[in-house]
Amino acid sequence: MSRHLPTAVPPGASPAQPWNRQRLRSNNEWLLLELLRTGGPSSRAQLARDTGLSKPTVSAALAALEQAGLVREAGRFVPERGRTAVLYEPDPTAGHVLGVDIGRARLRVAVADLTGRIVARRDVPNKGRSANAVADSVVAAARETTAEAGLAAREIVHAVIGTPGVWDEERRGVRYATSLPGWGRRGLFDRIAAGLETEITVGNDANLAAHGEFTLGAGRGSRMFAYLLVGTGLGVGVVKDGELLSGAHGAAGEVGIVPLPARPDGEPGGTLEQAVAADAVVRTALELGMRGPLTAKQVFEAARAGDPLAAEAVQRAAEQLAYAVAVLSAVLDPDLVVLGGGIGNSADLLLEPLERALHRLTPLRPKLAPSELGEEVVLLGAVATALDIARPEVFERRGAPVN
Repeated sequence: MSRHLPTAVPPGASPAQPWNRQRLRSNNEWLLLELLRTGGPSSRAQLARDTGLSKPTVSAALAALEQAGLVREAGRFVPERGRTAVLYEPDPTAGHVLGVDIGRARLRVAVADLTGRIVARRDVPNKGRSANAVADSVVAAARETTAEAGLAAREIVHAVIGTPGVWDEERRGVRYATSLPGWGRRGLFDRIAAGLETEITVGNDANLAAHGEFTLGAGRGSRMFAYLLVGTGLGVGVVKDGELLSGAHGAAGEVGIVPLPARPDGEPGGTLEQAVAADAVVRTALELGMRGPLTAKQVFEAARAGDPLAAEAVQRAAEQLAYAVAVLSAVLDPDLVVLGGGIGNSADLLLEPLERALHRLTPLRPKLAPSELGEEVVLLGAVATALDIARPEVFERRGAPVN
């Protein structure tokens, strides 16, 4: 059975470049490497059938990839009749990536090999009392995770850092990271990059969550889906036809900063983030008469246990979330909205009242679904993004030799 073929154009190349023998060989090697990655271990004969390349061409390309440390033997296939075939697979040790999820409450770090397999991870409380302290905690957790994987810092090909807010490349800092005071200060991420001793990419946490959910979770196969990340803050990541939509300035999906109408007493309504995030759930529960101190998690647990005050707090949170979904539906017309994040992971309590409230607000009603990746979604999205960057970089860096 033939498999879907990945692009035959290797990294750094353009289909419009003039033909030459070396580029053709590079194209073939990249095509085979990607086919092995997406389709699993395969023999030379099967690769020749899947690609239409001749067996000698496939054999030469595999030999070059093996010499470069990009593929390795994965075993042997013994048919009922005929010759035993050697199976090949990408060599997962050709490179490693680092993913980081920076939240107000926790720091999550993972190291993965080039197949995407997590080889080491850390999940620690975020105890930093200043922006510099948080940055240093990220570096410390990343170094510990890298060491646990048996790697040196220089062996990490690329790191992707997930954070609240919008990355501003010009000023080398983030904007709108209201849940992490001082986090927008210039130089923090250069401090992290220096501590990690590798190239980093900074991504909005909701965008990375959307990429992770599209790649590995509930968003697979969706033409246009929005990931609603609800936790200590509120963010939205949008994926259209497999491509993340970030907007002209990287701020697409920052619905948390949308102002709400003034209250009946004339007081400002605040922002949508202030109305639906974890602090809002706790504030509502206390206003209704629950006794503190409380966390949002405790409010949801009490609602599951049948506490009527907690159930009412959850109902009000769902109604506010419905407003966010109604705005998204009018602007984007998604076929799917995935609910995730610390609050969103209580979709078992939120989805039904959210749907009822949404039906009262708008005739536009996308399918609603819980995240399949839970609290790991930003971290997995960071790892997936780091792999997208690292795989072609490793291919270029190793440069399968031309005979």
